[in-house]
Amino acid sequence: MLITPVLSSAQDPMIQQMGNRIKQVGGSMRSGSGSTDSLQRRNKMEDSITISFRYLDSTKSYKLDSTVTDFTRRFPLPATYINLGNTGNAARSLLFSPNFNTGFDPGFHAFDVYKWKMNDVRFFNTTRPYSELNYMLGSRVEQMISLLHTQNIKPNWNFLFQYRLINSPGFFQNQKTNHNNYLLSSKYQSKNLRYHNYFVLLGNKLQSAENGGIIDTSDILNDPIYKERFNINTRIGGVSQFSSNFFSNKINTGNKYSEFTLLLRQQYDFGKKDSIVTDSTVLPLFFPRVRFEHTLQLDQNKYIYQDNVADSVYYKTYYDTSLRYPKDTLLFRERWQVLTNDFSIYQFPDAKNLQQFIKLGVLLQNISGELASGKENFLNTAGHAEYRNKTRNQQWDIEANGKLYFTGFNAGDYQAHISLQRMLGKKLGYLQLGFENISRTPSFIFDSRSSFYLLKTVKDFKKENSTHLFASYYLPSFKLRLTGHYYLATNYTYFTNYYEALQESVLFNVFRLGLEKTIKFGKRWNWHTDIYFQQVVGNAPVNVPAIYTRNRIAYEGNLGFKNLDIAMGVELRYRAAYKADNYSPALGQFFYQDSITIRNPLPDISGYVHFRIRPFTAFIRFENLNTGQNLEGFSFTRNNLVAPDYAMPGLQFRIGIFWKFVN
Repeated sequence: MLITPVLSSAQDPMIQQMGNRIKQVGGSMRSGSGSTDSLQRRNKMEDSITISFRYLDSTKSYKLDSTVTDFTRRFPLPATYINLGNTGNAARSLLFSPNFNTGFDPGFHAFDVYKWKMNDVRFFNTTRPYSELNYMLGSRVEQMISLLHTQNIKPNWNFLFQYRLINSPGFFQNQKTNHNNYLLSSKYQSKNLRYHNYFVLLGNKLQSAENGGIIDTSDILNDPIYKERFNINTRIGGVSQFSSNFFSNKINTGNKYSEFTLLLRQQYDFGKKDSIVTDSTVLPLFFPRVRFEHTLQLDQNKYIYQDNVADSVYYKTYYDTSLRYPKDTLLFRERWQVLTNDFSIYQFPDAKNLQQFIKLGVLLQNISGELASGKENFLNTAGHAEYRNKTRNQQWDIEANGKLYFTGFNAGDYQAHISLQRMLGKKLGYLQLGFENISRTPSFIFDSRSSFYLLKTVKDFKKENSTHLFASYYLPSFKLRLTGHYYLATNYTYFTNYYEALQESVLFNVFRLGLEKTIKFGKRWNWHTDIYFQQVVGNAPVNVPAIYTRNRIAYEGNLGFKNLDIAMGVELRYRAAYKADNYSPALGQFFYQDSITIRNPLPDISGYVHFRIRPFTAFIRFENLNTGQNLEGFSFTRNNLVAPDYAMPGLQFRIGIFWKFVN
């Protein structure tokens, strides 16, 4: 099977499809990404395909990724993240990354990495129906199933269906996770190329059991009686039975989040008609000068924490919450609905360069919530502006945008962002510089009306203000990327224990440097290293590892087989000792602590073999090899810790199979 992903032209999808039927076209055309591409000739092989995609607010087209060197491209958890010991449990970044989104925010982000978000939605253009079927099986019956199908119903109309299931019982008690993501999207363009329609149905149902951590990690993890980790008692959740049934999603103690988004975007362009005439075909063109856009978005979100066997002593000790009985039911719940209408107008100074435009818009947002204290209704109005310009000579890429909330719950919130990227030359690479500043109302979980606000007193938090300066330098010929980030924050809002919220009024700084480099040892041997250095300046309630590094040393080649692409080697991840954030199960929040240092004797070590044979890709991995030790017999029980009372599992075996089909 031949899959030929290419960049789409400015008039996608019409030009792409018609171009496949043209044998020869004189001249060239300006593509939607600002590059100059001649129209592609369709491969005459019966099962060939030309496919590309782009994101909702992006004018650049992208190719499908078929590389096998990096497993995290296929796995929901990025390399810079850690979870609480099981795939699907609460996770956070090891790199300082404050919230830079303004507007209404319920505040539940511990499971964001497992969500599909609107920024992740892809709109495809394909010459043939295309499907993916992926299955991953891991130790303790960890499973991940994902399906994707996209096709052009007509040359100017594409739809996509995508589904993913993540299910993992876990190595310790009360860690079970069951996440479901689904997506249905459509992109339509009228035959006269003036009208565009984008439609999205996006849903996330996330369920994660909570165990509150292991009781006394210092002794129990080294006790040979507990070599079977599922026998270790946890702080909450009671005694549970191990189940490998991924159809069962019953969770007695844990968080259940449900988020649903419906989006309909319509655009209509005014501009100039044109065409390309060949011996047998007339190819219509259209160059827009003004675009009108309306976006309707409905978000329905529900957040639940429940404990059907709640321990009254635990919740009194850590949450100052009294229960009627020693074993009672505890329930926190809130529901939100947000309806947003956004009206925008674009102006294209250069009709042949769709990546240069000015955009102005206003939005009206209706917010309604069902809380323990009753119903709440808010109304937001805001204005936004944007300028983009990827120059036709590909030398400059400029992006500037801003948003200001005029009235409503988030009145006075604003954000400003500017990024400049310059291609210095083929040998000198790319340089990017950027700045952003936000002022935002703290997330609603810090509001006394929230169902998850457990403080006995009402606190009035001021708006958070954060500034971010960033720069990056990429040198492709040397396989080198350098990054720098500098954050300034004031009125930083955070949790200081299981339920108490505080705000740091004093300005503090966080500085981060990053290096990504590939070092060649020979024709086929590579060392991929990522190194991050972080430093907090000032008396700030922020703890991050001063050094985090990930290294992969592998053979990457074909072993002499023409259709084989293989990567096999070892991966090491190391994070310096630091006071890692603790976790509050009932609130679903990581919180600052400065008393317990997480220090692991060895880095996380994995061995892997990844390979691709035409449309078939497989990943075979042995993770946490560092946990091997002699504990009255050899076992993988030297668990590394990720947070106070939370440990990573022992040896994990994973095998993933990924198929691509052209129908």
